[in-house]
Amino acid sequence: MTTAVSHSLWSPLRYPAFRGLWASSGIYFVGNAMQAMAASWLMVEMTGSSFLAALVQTAVFLPMFLLSLPSGVLADTTDRRRLILGALAVQALIVVLLALLVLAGWAGPGTLLFFTFAAGCCTALFSPAWNSTVADTVPRADMPQAITAMSMAWNSARAIGPALAGVVFAVLGAGWVFAIAVASSLVMMQAIRRWPPSAHPHSRLPAERLWGGTLSGLRFARHSKIVLAQLLRTMAYSGSGAALWALLPVIGQRQLGLGAAGFGLLMACLGTGAVAAGLVLGRVRARIGLEALVSAGCIVFALVMAIAALVRIPLVVYGALVLGGAAWMAVMSTFNTATQTSAPPWVRSRAAALHTLSALGSFAIGSAFWGAVSGFAGLPVALCAAAVAMVAGLLLARPFPLRMGEHQEVTPGTPWEELFIVAEPNPDDGPVAVEIAYRIRAPESQQFLEAVTQLRSPRRRDGATFWRIYRDLADPSRFVERFIVTSWADYLHQRARATLADQELELRVREFLAPGESVTMQHYIAER
Repeated sequence: MTTAVSHSLWSPLRYPAFRGLWASSGIYFVGNAMQAMAASWLMVEMTGSSFLAALVQTAVFLPMFLLSLPSGVLADTTDRRRLILGALAVQALIVVLLALLVLAGWAGPGTLLFFTFAAGCCTALFSPAWNSTVADTVPRADMPQAITAMSMAWNSARAIGPALAGVVFAVLGAGWVFAIAVASSLVMMQAIRRWPPSAHPHSRLPAERLWGGTLSGLRFARHSKIVLAQLLRTMAYSGSGAALWALLPVIGQRQLGLGAAGFGLLMACLGTGAVAAGLVLGRVRARIGLEALVSAGCIVFALVMAIAALVRIPLVVYGALVLGGAAWMAVMSTFNTATQTSAPPWVRSRAAALHTLSALGSFAIGSAFWGAVSGFAGLPVALCAAAVAMVAGLLLARPFPLRMGEHQEVTPGTPWEELFIVAEPNPDDGPVAVEIAYRIRAPESQQFLEAVTQLRSPRRRDGATFWRIYRDLADPSRFVERFIVTSWADYLHQRARATLADQELELRVREFLAPGESVTMQHYIAER
């Protein structure tokens, strides 16, 4: 029963809150896609520059690179409802100003890039809070398909939005496209008012600050092998695949001789393929596995870029883009699902933010890079080089394999020992040194060391800045695990972040204790 639910695309839609947020996000995504298409095409019409057209995509997505992680910290530690509503309100105001400037004929290339970037900053600010809000509306078993359904909404918007924007742009002009984008932001605000995010669980622990929370998120990603692999693979794929998305206006205008409506159709083909892939993605992923699916998606998308570079027959390019959209959806949704299912609740928004940062940050940088390559080497060279880079990215599969997180890896556990301290320090006091002593069966010291070394990653992942295991020179059977945490507050957070999987590792270590022995723990606070 559980397997059937987890692979059914429609299972998340049984929940009213998810249904409402999913539908409103689809409208918002359409408005955003219309805005991005109109900005790209308006830039091409104003300047004729492939580099500046690619910079529009950079202006849309670079804010994700700059703001996603701080936004993830805010989503994990503050009122998500206020955060989302505030960011949407500011975004609506920005796009209203842009629409008025365009309608008045006062918007030049610099103005267009600035307002596009400012609107992108608002999207970056609320996206992690939005992602974790959506994830909270469904059980964990339905999370993969909820993420796929949301990806389908986004990709449907990339099919519908550009096509609709092309028509509105051709008939009424870019200003009215931006006006429609404002209306879509208002729809999203109403959805958040009706289905607000759940409040964070009350905690007696000191609240994380922005900088400390940012470092915690980065430390988690660095020392979580599962999440690190997914983020690196996402960066490689998105950075090389950005060439097709960023250069699509140039492909339409120069390679195929299309107008604004034709460019909208090119985008619609990519979106249509993505939606079609979403209908079967869960079952295909379960049948062939993550690595096979990602490898196939990379190869297909690379071939699509080569076709777009070398073929001048519109129908052939349209068909290739449908396949390209399917490949893009399959790979990016797999990376996103793997990242979010591998993060425990305390860092889930930050994990979503790091995925966004990896995907769209590399997309923004890749857009600018491939736009520059196209400017001095030509469009075919840029697209073919990007295709080669995408295939080369498959070499990352061996050192950084993909997998979904298991239930015990994201479920909080309970600390083994009480603190046993005379007086609790202030939250900001530190650094704190923690020593955990083990007296083991001496003949099994090598096996013990192999087991206890596996604690390095979870200790560092959850807050330790230093970790090492020591052998007592006076007693070969006695070992001391020592790690350092920046402050007492950080140490309390570290204890609360331990998962069931971490406790299983600790239980394995304790199996080497000598008969009658127990683990002892000492805490030290820095005084000088």
